Amino acid sequence: MPASVRAEAERRLGSRVVRATRAYGGYAASATFRLVLANGRRAFFKAGYPPPPGSAAIFPIDREDKRYRALEKIAGRWMPKQYGSFKKDEWHVLLMEDLGPATIPPWSMDKMRRAARSFARFHRATVGASLPRFLPRTEHVEFGGFWDRLRRRGALADTAELARGREDEAREWLDVALPVFLERERDLTRARRPFALLHFDTRSDNIRLVGDRLLMFDWPFASVGPAEFDAVAFAQGVAAEGGPTPERVLDCYEEVLPLRPREVDASIAGIAGYFADRAPRPPMPGLPRIRSIQRRQLKATLAWATRRFGLPQAEWLERIAD
Repeated sequence: MPASVRAEAERRLGSRVVRATRAYGGYAASATFRLVLANGRRAFFKAGYPPPPGSAAIFPIDREDKRYRALEKIAGRWMPKQYGSFKKDEWHVLLMEDLGPATIPPWSMDKMRRAARSFARFHRATVGASLPRFLPRTEHVEFGGFWDRLRRRGALADTAELARGREDEAREWLDVALPVFLERERDLTRARRPFALLHFDTRSDNIRLVGDRLLMFDWPFASVGPAEFDAVAFAQGVAAEGGPTPERVLDCYEEVLPLRPREVDASIAGIAGYFADRAPRPPMPGLPRIRSIQRRQLKATLAWATRRFGLPQAEWLERIAD
């Protein structure tokens, strides 16, 4: 990185950086470092910068910075502490608390239960609350039409092609399941209030579990909507990473905050449709891991939908490669 950016980070942190360790795990090759300072303190450095030519990488640091500042008083208990931000030589840098290395996955029942209950406490604290007006209120609504768009584009064949060697079986299953998904996903477009603050990207690479507290970073997609959407997205992600089933995740979540069945069903259908649309797409330049992660999440969400909606067994999911 430019020497001027490092120097400004050291000035803001009040000490020289003696060690910087790359932090890996997200979709994009963003500049993320765990810092050790000469005065013994630690910090986390995250920056957006001009993407390399031909890269599809997007670094929405401006949005994330705005959300950290606006939501600190509302959701600070579930965020890393912020040490400041700055712009220098086309770089936009966030400096924050270092939450340590990732410890999940692997998931255990104990870790999942603590994380799910803390996530529910986060939503409970903001249900019906007055939230910043700039936060979008319709992000979840976009997930209410993926199956319909797949149908109209004739793109279900692309999803079925993921089941190598069992494509015909996959297409037959999708044809049977499609009316159920179409009916359920529409309910996202008319999800009932009260709404809560949604993180909207609660994957394991964006969280740390510290005792009984779930801490979330990467907030550029934060919005306002039904808590069920965040809970369902989190639950299927745990399952996709080899953790407990989504049903068990929601059981633990509901020990703190009850969920509405209609909104849960709609969220499962909508999120499954998103992954059915995204997983078959070609690799994205600069984001080499994204399709693999989406294929795993597609398998986890469709398996959950099969059980939840009483659909035929979907053994073809086993043929989808990570």
